[in-house]
Amino acid sequence: MAGPATSRIIGDLTFQEVDSALRKSSILCLPMGSMEQHGPHLPLNTDAVLAEAFTDRIIERWGEQHDLWRLPPISIGLSREHAWAAGTLSLSVSGMTAVLRDLCREIVRALPARNLLIVNGHGGNRGMLEALGRDLRGDFGLNLCALHLGAIMSPVTDATVPEIHAGKDETSAMLVLAPELVRRERISGLKAPPDGDAVRATILDPATSWPWSSGDDLIATAGVIGDARAASIEHGSAIVARVVNAAGPVLERLLANQA
Repeated sequence: MAGPATSRIIGDLTFQEVDSALRKSSILCLPMGSMEQHGPHLPLNTDAVLAEAFTDRIIERWGEQHDLWRLPPISIGLSREHAWAAGTLSLSVSGMTAVLRDLCREIVRALPARNLLIVNGHGGNRGMLEALGRDLRGDFGLNLCALHLGAIMSPVTDATVPEIHAGKDETSAMLVLAPELVRRERISGLKAPPDGDAVRATILDPATSWPWSSGDDLIATAGVIGDARAASIEHGSAIVARVVNAAGPVLERLLANQA
């Protein structure tokens, strides 16, 4: 069985090993995803799969240097924008608040570590994490930060087709991190993406917020907002490297913020 010498997964420890393996300065990594439609070619749990896979890659690269430990994932998030599609499961805002508050309370009670990196795989969780972060820090004494994978994978550009959901970037990452889950034969059958200006006005305009839905044909095609037809393993490998490298300075700043 894996132990502290071979694993950095909290659940692989025995209760007697926790205090000797972890310190106050250890960083707990919490993968957080969602359960929602990702077009006809990606599974419902894509965001959870990516959150866990990226967390593992980050720990593999930075774990020894910064003493990283992986917590059990939260695999359901805020996904009401995809509620039109079968299989989508979503917490409520109050439900997610309760889950995160209970989890942080338990972390402080049960573990010596006081640093928390939330590796967020779902863009719909971002606003909630930003709003709740100060409460979690102030109420439980946790030094925390959320790393939003989508913003690193798909930085906002002036591209003709913005990459928001299940498009080129997300599909490419899945081709590298979980290729067995990608329905490759369905990618070529996807239609051209909708008007990029409508996507920018509805989702990316920093001056307005709209309760948009991926079921809206003005911004999505079969639930996809982006162009999955352009996905490739090469592009996915570049994304994975970019995310893992970007995590390094974030971890350093998190430790520098520790009281």
